Amino acid sequence: MPYRKYIPEKIIVEKRVWELPWTQEILSRMKGLPVRKISTIEEEALACQKAVISPEESLKTLALAQQSGKFLKPCPGTSNYVCCGYYFLNIATNCDVNCTYCILQSYLNIPFMVVYTNIEDAFRETDGVLGAHKFPLYRIGTGELTDSLTLEHITHMSEKLIPYFAQKKNAILELKTKTTQIENLLHLEHNRKIVVSWSLNPDEIIRTEEKNAPSLKERLDAARKVDAAGYRLGFHFDPMIDYPNWESGYKDVIGRLFAAVHSGNIAWISLGALRYPAQMDRLIRERHPESKIVLGELLPGKDGKLRYFRMLRQRMFRKMVDWIHSHDPNVTVYFCMESPEVWKYAFREQVLQKCPLPGMLDRSVFEWAK
Repeated sequence: MPYRKYIPEKIIVEKRVWELPWTQEILSRMKGLPVRKISTIEEEALACQKAVISPEESLKTLALAQQSGKFLKPCPGTSNYVCCGYYFLNIATNCDVNCTYCILQSYLNIPFMVVYTNIEDAFRETDGVLGAHKFPLYRIGTGELTDSLTLEHITHMSEKLIPYFAQKKNAILELKTKTTQIENLLHLEHNRKIVVSWSLNPDEIIRTEEKNAPSLKERLDAARKVDAAGYRLGFHFDPMIDYPNWESGYKDVIGRLFAAVHSGNIAWISLGALRYPAQMDRLIRERHPESKIVLGELLPGKDGKLRYFRMLRQRMFRKMVDWIHSHDPNVTVYFCMESPEVWKYAFREQVLQKCPLPGMLDRSVFEWAK
């Protein structure tokens, strides 16, 4: 099914952000839709729960709200596995791509698509953190609680974030997406401080587990345009999913990736095998009865999440590392939330002893850190 941009059926706006410039800018692009002022999105979410409104129906509402907590937070990581020292800038919440494996379905309390329009507060907070600490370096992404670009046609968020981060000496911004919403990025001055990343999977997995997302070809075509605009690129095979033809499927994706973009512009490629909290198993079966991912052999890992057997993960990762480095041995490859034992097997040496993961990734994007 062709990719369709998200269009809400209605908009709710917290009264405290109604007058903010970004709120009014977004509303100007959504003329003709019903708009209602509300007190708080928490009260609206509670009303949805009482009315037993389905998640699919709730996502048809776009909420413009105030982020009252912190915008910038370190990645929580997961116990007993290697973390990369990433930070998240949470300016939006929820996602319409609706992947079967998405962890958001298990813990978000707000059922709407949400944009926090007090973005000047986000910039002030980030200025404070970056100004107080010239070192370490900060790799910051907006994709913890949403797809970074799925609302780009409505919010033009990139036009606010990219000029801001382009001027920062000790931070880079990663925009991670499955979409093709890159038109706004192509005319912006990014100063090589922005990494635009795509989550990739074979077409077989996209059709069955990422049904609201663009095809692999569409994603790589978008990456080709962003590559031509001089941005650094990232690619994330996370989650990798075990299925009968996984070896030929993932090898094909790697070949198509390197045929589409210049490998010298690739900041990193991450790998992560399918994993999710045990309580998500029931939700996947209820919301995505056609999904095959729950039929795999998954056991609790060291962090309590259901994971593939370690031997299967090691085999998948070793082959992926070999396929990637056969195209360019200098591309940085890393694993998301994996044990040192898996790293050693996949790379045939303990690369983390040479350079811890945060330092490895810093060197990929900060010229003076090399």
